[in-house]
Amino acid sequence: MDTQHTRSQATARPRLGWPRRIGWRLALGFGVLVVLMLVALAQAIFQIHHITGVTQRFATGDMQRLLRVQALSLQTEGVGNALIRLINAPRANRVAEYADVDERNRRIDGIVESLADDLKDADQEQNLKHLVESRAAYAEAFIATADEIEGDNPAAAWRLLNERVNPALKTMLLESNALLQRERERIESQLDDAQRLFDRVALWVAGLSVLAVALAVWLGVRTTRSVVGPLEQLEVAAQRIAGGDYSRRVPMTRTQEVDRVGRALNTMTDAVAQRERDIEHLAFHDPLTGLPNRTALFNAVVSTQAPPNCLALMDLARLKAINETLGYTTGDTLIQQTAQRASQALQAAAASGLIGPEPVVARLSGGTFAALFSAPDRAAVETLRERIEQAMGAPVHCSGHSVDLSLNYGLADSGDPAQGATALPVDTLLRNAEVALHSAKRAAVGFAWHSEAQEAARLSHLSLLSDLRQAVATSQLQMWLQPKFSLATGRAVGAEALVRWQHPTRGFVSPAEFVPFAEQAGYITMVTNWMLEQALRSLAAWAPTHPELSIAVNVSTRDLQQKGFAERVARMIEASGVPAKRLRLEITESGLMDDPTHSVALLHALRDIGTPLSIDDFGTGYSSLAYLQKLPVSELKIDRSFIDKLDQSPGTQKLVRAMTEMGHGLDLMVTAEGVETEAERETITRLGVDVMQGYLASKPLHGEKLQAWFDVLPIK
Repeated sequence: MDTQHTRSQATARPRLGWPRRIGWRLALGFGVLVVLMLVALAQAIFQIHHITGVTQRFATGDMQRLLRVQALSLQTEGVGNALIRLINAPRANRVAEYADVDERNRRIDGIVESLADDLKDADQEQNLKHLVESRAAYAEAFIATADEIEGDNPAAAWRLLNERVNPALKTMLLESNALLQRERERIESQLDDAQRLFDRVALWVAGLSVLAVALAVWLGVRTTRSVVGPLEQLEVAAQRIAGGDYSRRVPMTRTQEVDRVGRALNTMTDAVAQRERDIEHLAFHDPLTGLPNRTALFNAVVSTQAPPNCLALMDLARLKAINETLGYTTGDTLIQQTAQRASQALQAAAASGLIGPEPVVARLSGGTFAALFSAPDRAAVETLRERIEQAMGAPVHCSGHSVDLSLNYGLADSGDPAQGATALPVDTLLRNAEVALHSAKRAAVGFAWHSEAQEAARLSHLSLLSDLRQAVATSQLQMWLQPKFSLATGRAVGAEALVRWQHPTRGFVSPAEFVPFAEQAGYITMVTNWMLEQALRSLAAWAPTHPELSIAVNVSTRDLQQKGFAERVARMIEASGVPAKRLRLEITESGLMDDPTHSVALLHALRDIGTPLSIDDFGTGYSSLAYLQKLPVSELKIDRSFIDKLDQSPGTQKLVRAMTEMGHGLDLMVTAEGVETEAERETITRLGVDVMQGYLASKPLHGEKLQAWFDVLPIK
């Protein structure tokens, strides 16, 4: 374990008494805060309850007692005045005065009795005792004074009032005032105690609040430091991950939740790093074979001592047919075996010194592979090709089938270094090898080297294709017609439309030169549309004089694959006003067999329009008789390869007779193409063919020659 990891573990070790989980820390801190607040609240409630009791006692006891003592003083003072009024009052008014004095005496007695029950202070009890004694002395003096008043002895009554009653009342007043003062002092003391108690409660609550705030601040700082710091580390780690740095780990902390996030980030880092490695591998390698792909081929690092100067493009033959017939699992097995054997052959060639070190084998697409290497000359490359062929010799056994591996090769090099040739870029070598591969396939040979002639032909074809659109728009194309004649009557029954191109600078361009490439590039559809328009225009012009003639237009495989072809033909026929039966469409047998199911449906759609259909080049497409009987066609056109020198080939005559009888058995008209001699015409007539077409009857016609041919036709 390294020092950094040890340090991170030491840093992550929790302190004693401080929990690692944020939840526990927050619970502990807020729990303490809640307890402090509850204590402060309980203390405040208790003291407030106590103060409330003191206040209630003050309101219900002390204050009323103080009021009673004050009332005692007032009643004592009032009794003296009432006695004076009594002495001076006439006898008739003495009853009311006696009642007033008695009422005051009863009040004084009631107050004294109530004070005797409430007072618990020793000094107040002593004052109350003296007050009671004074009250007793006053009572005796009052009775004596009342007797003198009733005896009509005012002088004696005044003397008793001054000598006994007033001193007793004065003593009572002094004692009541002393009692009042003592009660006031006691109340003030209680109020001071209550104020001190309130201040103490306020101090307690303030202290607990300050303690709670301090604890909250401390807890917030601790929690923030224990969360924000690790979160900053997590942020830095996330930025590193976003920047593509997956080497550093997120350190552990003293916070459990943050550690879980850190571990999750570490896990995510590992997963993202692995995923990027997988993506990078997929970006530069083929998943089926594990070989480098096209991108890796262009970025290939090869030996600087022997830079690559050769590229061999290898294409697995019949892969599409194998996939469709035996399934894609078998096709994938063949691709894997081809990759493995080709790689082993190149490694062995490099080990033996036949080619340079570190050759690169890449899979480009489907069954196409590229080998990039250095070689001293073309002889070494061809020796390498032979070794690869030998490696492919053993058949592959898969799913109960034994399948041979066959490759087509396109070879390209940078030229002879001895003559000063420099190494070409990989993309140039690959392009040249593709041109050579296409040339090998067209010539039906196993391999071909790239040459300047191929490059010139390729550029010429590209130029022709770019000019073809302009040719259609500016009427550079021409429709030539080759008549077709009935062998039974010798009369013309129609013609086949043939496209010709009169280029403004190249002159006449053969259809064999531009039609195949137009089909590959998808331009043939606009050529077909142009031919259909021209044929319908010609049929409309023939309608008044030769309504019995028809024109046949060839339809390519591309046209059959295009959606809406039947609807487009129907719209063109409707717009021309020509009966649909006068426009015949010729479809090659090989084109029908590319997708028989779709072709049958399309032909039925065309037949529903009313357009007659012909199978062109019959006998060259290996069509199934089961499909043939499903096709809604009206004509079989026997390919010219069967008609050439037919009179000299008894075997071919039997084959033509069989095709003719088969066509008649299916109620089809049989036409022979390419009839050039009288012997051939007599032979096909004897074999039962219905219609002939070829140079013997007429070459393709255009312009004045076509018009001259029309001039000699009988008018129906």
